[in-house]
Amino acid sequence: MIFVTVGTHEQQFNRLLEYVDKLKAKGIIEDEVVMQTGFSTYQPVNCKWSRLLSYQDMQKNIAAARIVITHGGPSSFVAPLQMGKIPIVVPRQKQFGEHVNDHQADFCRAVKERQQNILLVEKIAELEDMIVNYEKIIDKMPVKQQSNNKRFNEEFESIVNGLSGTAVSKK
Repeated sequence: MIFVTVGTHEQQFNRLLEYVDKLKAKGIIEDEVVMQTGFSTYQPVNCKWSRLLSYQDMQKNIAAARIVITHGGPSSFVAPLQMGKIPIVVPRQKQFGEHVNDHQADFCRAVKERQQNILLVEKIAELEDMIVNYEKIIDKMPVKQQSNNKRFNEEFESIVNGLSGTAVSKK
């Protein structure tokens, strides 16, 4: 499943929704697509969608998704990162009436450069290749995501093993 979220900003993000809906219509995307469309005016024809989702439903969709595509709001792309997923981030742009300025693009460029843990798409035409080749692209990334819970458990297990002198059994 591919999950697309545009957040809750009051301006539309039709450009992203229409492009993904067309990729689904053409059969380029074979996965089921679920969209959270926010205040966009475009209503997808080929994908399941809801304007707004509860926090719990957002978390469920992110967890279930093979790919998460999100706008450039930090809360939206940090959530998949926290689950060990590499999100495709398409920042809203002022030139398309999606935001009041280009702060999302500026911020996402900085995150990509410094953290190297998101896939940034600034030109919508690049999204098709990013989706089609998602696994190949993330496999080549220098930084791999890892769940903080998993990391904590591994470190805790190591400490316990060091204190007891024996390995903790995994069930």
